[in-house]
Amino acid sequence: MTVLQSLDRYYGRMAARGEAEQPGWSREKISYVLVLTPHGMPLEMMDLRVRNGRKLASRMIAVPAGVKRTAGIAPNVFWDKTAYVFGRTAGEGRRTADEHAAFRAAHGKLLDGQPDAGLAALRLFLEAWRPERFDQAPFTPEMLDQNIIFRLDGDMGWLHEREAARRLLAATEAAGQSSQICLVTGMPGRVTRLHPSIKGVENAQMAGASLVSFNLDAFKSYGKEQGDNAPTSEAASFRYGEALNRMLDRGSPNRLARPMGDAALVFWADTSATVDEPAAAAADLLFASCFDPVPMADPDQDRAEAAKLARALQLVADGRAEEADLAMKPGTRFNVLGLAPNAARLSVRLWVQDDFSVFAQRLRAHYEALHIEPLPWRAKPPSIARLLVKTTALLEKFDNIPPSLAGDVARAVLTGGRYPRTWLSAAITRLRAGDNPGTGWHAAAIRAVLTRSEKEPGPVALTPDNPSPAYQLGRLFAVLEGAQRTALGRVNASIADRYYGAASATPARVFPPLLRGLRVHVSDARKRGLGGWIEPRVMEIMGRLPPDLPATLRLEDQGRFAIGYYHERAHRPAPAEIEPDPTDEES
Repeated sequence: MTVLQSLDRYYGRMAARGEAEQPGWSREKISYVLVLTPHGMPLEMMDLRVRNGRKLASRMIAVPAGVKRTAGIAPNVFWDKTAYVFGRTAGEGRRTADEHAAFRAAHGKLLDGQPDAGLAALRLFLEAWRPERFDQAPFTPEMLDQNIIFRLDGDMGWLHEREAARRLLAATEAAGQSSQICLVTGMPGRVTRLHPSIKGVENAQMAGASLVSFNLDAFKSYGKEQGDNAPTSEAASFRYGEALNRMLDRGSPNRLARPMGDAALVFWADTSATVDEPAAAAADLLFASCFDPVPMADPDQDRAEAAKLARALQLVADGRAEEADLAMKPGTRFNVLGLAPNAARLSVRLWVQDDFSVFAQRLRAHYEALHIEPLPWRAKPPSIARLLVKTTALLEKFDNIPPSLAGDVARAVLTGGRYPRTWLSAAITRLRAGDNPGTGWHAAAIRAVLTRSEKEPGPVALTPDNPSPAYQLGRLFAVLEGAQRTALGRVNASIADRYYGAASATPARVFPPLLRGLRVHVSDARKRGLGGWIEPRVMEIMGRLPPDLPATLRLEDQGRFAIGYYHERAHRPAPAEIEPDPTDEES
């Protein structure tokens, strides 16, 4: 099933629950309502905005679906910005007069001869209105460029909600074009010329961006114009656009609060309405645990949630979802869609469909690939976002996660495929740039990549007899750092601070002088009655290395170096021998 078909199908259940608008309608940001007398005189401008913190935010109100504007002038029906409604704007307004004239002409034709009092009031208002009238009460400059709707004095509802207005809209929608076979539904219908604008994707255009569009000759097929290149009925186009826009609303349970890199992520269950609620609970369990970047503050709660997640994933993966308190229908399929901005369009960064039990198995496999001892985190495995921010982002800021990397890692988790090699590269780059390799976050990420891409994955725990020279070199580097700390205590710049990047990339050049300096550290440690463990550990590791150290290490071996370093550093002697390093703890 394609993205559009799945969204089209999900729209029906959203509409049945009152979560999506009916065909021909959409939710738009409305700031003011103009109250009209029966004779079309402006009586009052009601402020509909609500306070959101320090700012006033427009209200989302269901109105007749807005037209999609490109470079032309196209008025909406029964609502629009002040440039169209009043002929006034806060900017230069070079074509404001034309926009207002188009709004008046469209409504004059639509409302001609309509006996309804509200519709007649709007017609009379537009016939008598002059833009300079905006300089008088009840109008103010702060109203400029806001969206305006109408209301008849004495009515409780909006003018576009009157029964006469709804009948007029339905009759207008039914007229027009010939039909073609819709590629989404397979049924005949009027083909949409412009596909709906999708809003809510971070860094996309504020007015919305298209998931499907054709605006250049290179995108045309056999000379067809715009929507005819991929015939989609207006009904199907509305349904998929409405479903996607509602799932992208802020606070929607079907989207992640924080984007994955540059991609907004939405997910939904492809199931019947009778099991939507359990399916939503299952989605929360799976996707929120996997993608939610916010760690729990309470360690006890963290451990309890980790145990609950592990048990639920095991039960679902074993085909025993009914025991996981999800009450989910067997065979429930889930859809995951990641959308990223691309100029005036949206790019599909991620699209995965599968049975929930398969997702559970893949998530469990992801956690197993990440597993390393000792665990760098608390009991609960980290989300993808938190994992990426700890291993790839400068200053550990979410905005600094490489954009495409987040989507690639998410795809690997949800499909069970290889993790991107760029994750390995980014993690090692951060270690070379100064990230602390002793935290274990980078080692866990590196081990996950190696587990799915190499014949010899990185070991889970300290493995003294591991045959990899790179792993043993990482262990040796950790011992050298420990010897320095045993001899000198905490220093401003340790061996790791100064030489980690070079040692992991060009060991033959760096290790000889470090080994010569080891003699001094061993001597100083013995003067303090410490360090008896150093030489035996060095001799044990050196016995597993080739006579000639590698001149360079390839990227994967630099990853094994990081894992060996983490394992050896985690198995230092007791604090009586070495002063603990506070940077080893998770920040």
